[in-house]
Amino acid sequence: MDKKYRILLAEDDVNLGKVVCTYLNAKNFEVSHANNGEVAYEMFCTSNNFDICLIDVMMPIQDGFTLAKSIRKVDTNIPIIFLTAKSQSDDIVEGLSIGDDYITKPFDWDVLLARIQAALRRAGKSEENITIYQIGGITFDTTRQVLVKDGRETKISTRETEVLTMLVQKKNEVLERGFALKKIWGDDSFYNARTMDVYITKLRKYFKDEPGVKIINVHGVGFKLVM
Repeated sequence: MDKKYRILLAEDDVNLGKVVCTYLNAKNFEVSHANNGEVAYEMFCTSNNFDICLIDVMMPIQDGFTLAKSIRKVDTNIPIIFLTAKSQSDDIVEGLSIGDDYITKPFDWDVLLARIQAALRRAGKSEENITIYQIGGITFDTTRQVLVKDGRETKISTRETEVLTMLVQKKNEVLERGFALKKIWGDDSFYNARTMDVYITKLRKYFKDEPGVKIINVHGVGFKLVM
């Protein structure tokens, strides 16, 4: 596995957290550890591009289910695996209704690794990351930062590429303004918010002649690419 997938680990047991980090780092993952739900959520919102979340169910300040629900409001697609000492059916059902998988403690390390790899595959995260999207009649090449229609290429900026990539990855879903600002600009200040509005306006112009393709405002929340 050449790509380093980024894992958010929410685990209040400091010793277990250290051991999990050591093991997964040795398996070529990059792990960020938080010891409660509030810290984990802040890390998720301010850090860039976690690929998967490992969340302990029983944590102080904010439990794992509450944390997972908050994360799901920001990113509906990120894989979530619950780490739990509980094996009651009600907890399993609740966990699977929010996340993608669960593993009970104490767990086998090879099983944990296999569950993580399986969740990443189901989420479409692999070495062959998608770099080309079709948006109506326009081909969007993220690597070359170009829009192509009828053989004509339009070069777009790095920021336009970043914003459009986030929109297309969440097509027909709301891209929350605050989440996008923190992912791309690092904070959600008023200045950066106005800057993002400028890029949204530019992107709309590229697709103004594409029937069925619109970037709409979701008042007070963010934007949605409808296609």
